[in-house]
Amino acid sequence: MCLINFHWQEHANYPLIIAANRDEFYERPTAPAHFWEDAPDLLAGRDLLQQGTWLGITKQGKFAALTNFRDPQHMTPGKVSRGAIVGQFLTEDWSPREFVEALRKNKDDYTGFNVFVGTLNELYHYNNVYDEITKIKPGTHGLSNDTLNTPWPKVVKGKRLLHARTAQTNDIDTDKLFHMLYDTDEAPDEALPSTGVDWDFEKKLSPPFIHTGNYGTRASTVLLIDKAHRVTFIERTFNEGEFRDEKTFSFHIT
Repeated sequence: MCLINFHWQEHANYPLIIAANRDEFYERPTAPAHFWEDAPDLLAGRDLLQQGTWLGITKQGKFAALTNFRDPQHMTPGKVSRGAIVGQFLTEDWSPREFVEALRKNKDDYTGFNVFVGTLNELYHYNNVYDEITKIKPGTHGLSNDTLNTPWPKVVKGKRLLHARTAQTNDIDTDKLFHMLYDTDEAPDEALPSTGVDWDFEKKLSPPFIHTGNYGTRASTVLLIDKAHRVTFIERTFNEGEFRDEKTFSFHIT
């Protein structure tokens, strides 16, 4: 997952609004969102290579999402797959705070990552490169491949658009949220971050929706929880930039 825009505890009807893109190599085998056979309360897509995930929610209302940290100095493969982090939080008995504190103790077991974990009562972010634990305050936030609310062009733009599409409206138009995720406009050269990758590739990675020769956006997800604790989870999947399928799930938190 390479871009997560989210609105937390500030909308009149929706305590949580997430609009996110997952970017990955096209050849990496992936299952679309489903309730896992080995964890029936967990709804998430699944990386079929390492059996992990990048974004998910449980029937009990725990949710989590993950992005990689983009820096060649922090790309040495870890002992444990980063995709296991989300599944661990969602299938085990942790509070968000307890989980990030425990994760910090084992931070060097993983390649660089960001994760946020939460319930409707609390939401935490952790970055193992900067070793930062942050309790998320109400408002609109963005996360890509550096740390929380880093002012990369697509993070700034995503936050602005998400706020515009959720402010002063009681209902959420999910199509408008997906539309902002489909933005393929590259950032101007002077606004590009310097993360250590090739400059041309940096530019190709700058839009919210990525399409390169062998790497790009594989899934777009909108996740809503309303004040009645009803979850709406919509995932649209892509194959080399072309729409493939849509799956929609709706349930009440138990």
